Amino acid sequence: MNRSKLIFLIALGMALSGAAAAQRPPIVGVAHIALKTDDLAAARSFYGKYLGMEEAFNLSKPDGGLEVTFFKVNDRQYIEVFPELKGETEDRLSHIAFETTNVQQMADYLASRGVPATLRTLPDGNRSVFIKDPDHHTVEFVQYMPGSLEIRNAGKFLPASRISERLGHVGFTVSDRAAADHLFKDILGFREVWHGGFKDDGPPDWVAMRVPDGHDHLEYMLNVRNPSPKTLGVMNHLCLGVPSVEASYKALLARGMKIAEPPKIGRDGKWQLNLYDPNFTRAELMEPSPVQKPCCSAFLE
Repeated sequence: MNRSKLIFLIALGMALSGAAAAQRPPIVGVAHIALKTDDLAAARSFYGKYLGMEEAFNLSKPDGGLEVTFFKVNDRQYIEVFPELKGETEDRLSHIAFETTNVQQMADYLASRGVPATLRTLPDGNRSVFIKDPDHHTVEFVQYMPGSLEIRNAGKFLPASRISERLGHVGFTVSDRAAADHLFKDILGFREVWHGGFKDDGPPDWVAMRVPDGHDHLEYMLNVRNPSPKTLGVMNHLCLGVPSVEASYKALLARGMKIAEPPKIGRDGKWQLNLYDPNFTRAELMEPSPVQKPCCSAFLE
């Protein structure tokens, strides 16, 4: 069943059940990751020319300058790029976003759990609620609204050149796992499906937290101390699912992309390829299933 049909059935079920306003609405997947750049032309080359994502639409500032441009992964997932990076020490991550089926209910639910949140109607026509996590990352929950840019352009801007058709996860630094778990696990309903580390017998360095009503996940990046901007780019990252890392690697080389690291099998047992955009943000290509036993823990369904 595709995601659009699943979302419709979930929303219909919620409406028929008359669920209370203070109940958490479904969170069905990653909607986008928003990144900052100080070189828009280079970002367009990376996400457009090499990764093959089409620049589907953009939004302008009141003065006419570009505010944000949208590279389309699929009808419900995007990489947003803001040309607003002001210096080498600034974090490249603007925010991450998850899709919900009822943003007003999400705002009411968050209020009932004591989580400060801001509900907004956005220039693209969608409605979103914004919160800050314990590490001060901005986290957005968006409901795609009828008539929005995303809904009006469904089925468009999906070229065969896309290196990936799915944004599988987003990841960012977490300094206090217990605090992050209180928000994402206890309040929002995410659940751990795998954890791993650099050492088999050491503490986890990464924890995959699946959304409660879908298959995408958020990856905690733990044990990061005083990171440089480049290290932040490695940690605050996106993962694009591909059926074959080797085939993707060859396609990118054929497009003229300079790739510093060849494909490898990660600690999770999956083939992966690490790419870096012009501002050091890591775009990880990854196959869906392990080809060898993962370290540290088994994958949970």
